[in-house]
Amino acid sequence: MSYKIIVDSCGELTDEMKVSGYFETASLEIDVAGHHLIDDETFNQAQFLKYVKESPECPKSSCPSPEKYMEKYRCEAEHVYAVTLSAELSGSYNSAQLGRNLYFEEYGKKDIYVFNSRSASIGETLIALKIQECEEKGMPFYEVVEQVEAYIKGQNTYFVLETLETLRKNGRLTGVKAIVATALNIKPVMGATSEGTICQLGQARGMNKALIKMGEHVVSGLKNSKEKILAISHCNCRERAEGVKKMLKEKAEFKDVIILDTAGISSMYAADGGIIVVV
Repeated sequence: MSYKIIVDSCGELTDEMKVSGYFETASLEIDVAGHHLIDDETFNQAQFLKYVKESPECPKSSCPSPEKYMEKYRCEAEHVYAVTLSAELSGSYNSAQLGRNLYFEEYGKKDIYVFNSRSASIGETLIALKIQECEEKGMPFYEVVEQVEAYIKGQNTYFVLETLETLRKNGRLTGVKAIVATALNIKPVMGATSEGTICQLGQARGMNKALIKMGEHVVSGLKNSKEKILAISHCNCRERAEGVKKMLKEKAEFKDVIILDTAGISSMYAADGGIIVVV
């Protein structure tokens, strides 16, 4: 069976994914400092971070329309999957679902399924790779959906950011009560709940100690690490990401490790220096 995997642009694609022909990005859009940016191959992270630094206002994002999703579903592939950032954090999932309904009304039934990642960034990347793995094994459509939904339930997302201001100002920290003043250089260790909301797992003074504490949470939540891919995304801090990789590989053995620079939407929320780990 032929297949296509659409990943909204909060999820990063590896170089191999980009050239494979199976993956396509559904671009979100960003408004910052009077500039309108499309989160696609034209996105310039350095320029974006400069805009953010110079702007007194928080950047805002908008998700792809249902019509854009519908057009992406209109293809030769017999099985079509979409992977979106958490429905608790964005309208992208609902938009993708509405696009599916529009497609059915316009063109008739087809095997299309939308996965709510309950994560973001490189968490979406891992889900897309899991779909590909299942498809390459020749699984029927319904079995791919079952396997990947089970995979999502077992996935864990962690992150430490230099600043939580964008998340806070855009209302993404609803229910998180324990965050202390950034003037004390306290860095919260954050994670995702099973529903896809953001929670605080701990905190430490300074980035390095916070990353160590995050590593402790990652390892304590690990099961069957040798069967899992360790995925790390970073916003403009490759050396920091490599340090996290080294730290975690000293504590556990993984099937593979992926490190990617954040795309536009992930850069917006992670902010300069942010680290996201998914396993």
